[in-house]
Formats: sequence, C-alpha cells, structure tokens
Amino acid sequence: MRLQNKVAVVTGAGSGMWKAIAALYAKEGAKVVVSDINVDAANSTVEEIKSNGGEAIAVMANVAHENDIQNLIDTAVDTFDTVDILVNNAGIMDNFEPAGDIEDDKWERVFAVNTTSVMRSTRKVLPIFLEKQHGVIINVASAGGLQGARAGAAYTASKHAVVGFTKNTGFMYATNGIRCNAIAPGGVETNIGSSMTNINHFGMGRIQAGLGVNPRVGKPEEIADIALFLASDESSFVNGTVITGDAGWTAY
Repeated sequence: MRLQNKVAVVTGAGSGMWKAIAALYAKEGAKVVVSDINVDAANSTVEEIKSNGGEAIAVMANVAHENDIQNLIDTAVDTFDTVDILVNNAGIMDNFEPAGDIEDDKWERVFAVNTTSVMRSTRKVLPIFLEKQHGVIINVASAGGLQGARAGAAYTASKHAVVGFTKNTGFMYATNGIRCNAIAPGGVETNIGSSMTNINHFGMGRIQAGLGVNPRVGKPEEIADIALFLASDESSFVNGTVITGDAGWTAY
C-alpha cells in the first residue's frame, strides 16, 4: 500500500487514464476524490473503486470555473480533513488549428481547461501543503507540451505552459517539502478526441509527419503506473521535471 491513508484529488477522473489513476491510487490505499465535469462518470468511477474495497467520493467540477475548483478542494478537506496529492488531469484538445486560424474563444477555452485550471487548483492546495510542509502535485502535460507537431497551436501552447508551470512550482516550493512534477503522455487510449469538433485540414495535414512516427498507442494503466510512482515516496528525489510516457515517440 504505497499511498496508505493519503488523500488524493484527481480531476477528470471519470474515464480513460484519469479513471485508471484514481482506481490505482485507491488500490494502493489512498482516499480518492474523483472529480469530473460528467458527474455520472465520476460516480461510476467511485462505485468501481468501492466495489474493489477502496474509499472514494465523487465531486462534479468544471475545472474552467474557479468556484468549482474551490468547492472541489473544500469538499475534499471537509470529507477527509486534508489533501496530500493533487493530480491535474482534466484536459481538452483543439482542432489542430494553426496560428492563423485560431479563434479567440476557442483559444481561451483550451487554456482555461488545460492551463488556468492547473494554476488555480495548485494555488488552492498550496496553503494546505505549506502548513504540513508536505504535498505532491502531478500535472498531466502531453507530448504536445514538448514537441511542436502533435496538435494545433492552442493545445501545444497550453501544454508547454503546463510544463513551465510545473518546473517553476517544483523549484519554488522544493524547500517546503512539496514536489510538483508532470507526465507527458504520448498517444493513449482515452476519449479526449470527443472534445474535437471540426478538424482543421491544413493543421491536420501538417502534423501527419509527427503522428506517423508514433511507435504505438498506450494503455491508460501505463500512465497510471507513472502517476503512482510520482505520488509515492519512491519518487522523493524527483521534483520539477517531466516524465515522458510515449514508447519513445519524442525520441524521434
């Protein structure tokens, strides 16, 4: 039980690798706060965790809204008295638009979900972590946060920003017992593609070369294993960095 009695908040945990992280954390002894914009999906994850002997609650949260993030962390503390681990998973894709085709409202939506939510939830838990002088933050970035030919300009920029925010946060609070790291998954079997609505054909054509060198698609459980390592004491000397899980995609 590598996370025995730890309290973990996992956003976007209703499906895919996000659900896999929540389930694995519970299996390893954590009390899990399962957050998702789809409350039915969150409840389904909780029921699965409980059926396997774990402890979890569901909280509906649209991470693009500050009030929902406040309520999410407050509910975690009200229920379990504290938070030990924050996993910022929730994210959406763009439609592969290059810079010349970006519309302001779509840019702002991608950044609100992918980047601003990471800042806000981190800001919310930091007083808890600082009081304890201990805490773990794990941000889900992307191969698109390391490379330029994995998505459109908005998604790429939003995930690059998550990487920079992760490094800065890890460094700033390193002497306070707080670690902040990111995972950069490659192609993984998730439903993030459902957030795509109208593919930009020029952008899609340009990134084909990058997509074509992907060795394989990963399983959600493979990313969950990385998230478990980063949440556990086994990674106590790992801080302010990004672990890539992509079967070697970014090595090309």
